[in-house]
Amino acid sequence: MRERHLDPPSGYDPLVGRFVTMAVDTRQRLHRDLEDLSPEELDFTPSWGSNSIGTLLYHVAAIELDWTFSDLLGRDGDGFPDGAADWFPIDVREEDGRLSPVVEPMQRHLDRLEWVRGHLLDTLRNMSDADLDSTFNQGDPEQEVGGAWVLHHLMQHEAEHRGQIGEIKAALRA
Repeated sequence: MRERHLDPPSGYDPLVGRFVTMAVDTRQRLHRDLEDLSPEELDFTPSWGSNSIGTLLYHVAAIELDWTFSDLLGRDGDGFPDGAADWFPIDVREEDGRLSPVVEPMQRHLDRLEWVRGHLLDTLRNMSDADLDSTFNQGDPEQEVGGAWVLHHLMQHEAEHRGQIGEIKAALRA
């Protein structure tokens, strides 16, 4: 039996580091699910849903960028890092609220996810354990979120979409 622990990596406060370990595990699981996808599977939009795997990957990265910069760092779109517009040339949602379809090579999706994750990890390196209990918002009490909740939300969001990706992949291969 293999022991599993949430040992924090160096360079982070202990509790923040545990969240980093969880986020890394979540992303590794996503990568494993994507390993053997063909370009056709990546871009296939199922009749029972409106999103391809590629569209879901774009969405996961966009939400992580938004929650990192808007919520944890309190910046709006103008305060996003250089290059954000190059990585996200398509609005995440269409006017009707649906996710915008995204058709790009797998490597582009993987590179985008890595770029965004690098910004999250840099942000967390500068956070203390006490910051996880801090409340972040954009001046709107209705939108207040705790630092730990933001990290939980990002991992939960990614895991839910990983489930959708698994359903699409299983249906295509059945």
